[in-house]
Amino acid sequence: MSVKNERINSIMQKEISTIIANEVKNPNIKFVTITSVDVTSDLSYAKVYFTTLGDIKETLIGLKSAKGFIKKTLSDRIELRHIPELEFVYDESIEYGKRIEDKIKEIHNED
Repeated sequence: MSVKNERINSIMQKEISTIIANEVKNPNIKFVTITSVDVTSDLSYAKVYFTTLGDIKETLIGLKSAKGFIKKTLSDRIELRHIPELEFVYDESIEYGKRIEDKIKEIHNED
């Protein structure tokens, strides 16, 4: 991945997090953390990975309904010719890590 893409990913992650935390007024979006953003090399699509303490399906529905607002707000804040199409994806890596950690603890407790 190029330095430019990494920088854009980082900026978008920060701005989307701020927008969701402070400006989106959807009751389905509660306790959302943007874990990473992966923008394609041609800047046409961006996968936005998130975790939540709330219901995953409700949060995903809320994020999809707020996608237009988020994209419009991003266009006001980030200087890009074209704001990528946003796709929200639940980040399962934290749950996976927790399951691995629990298995390791279980193995140590058996010894």
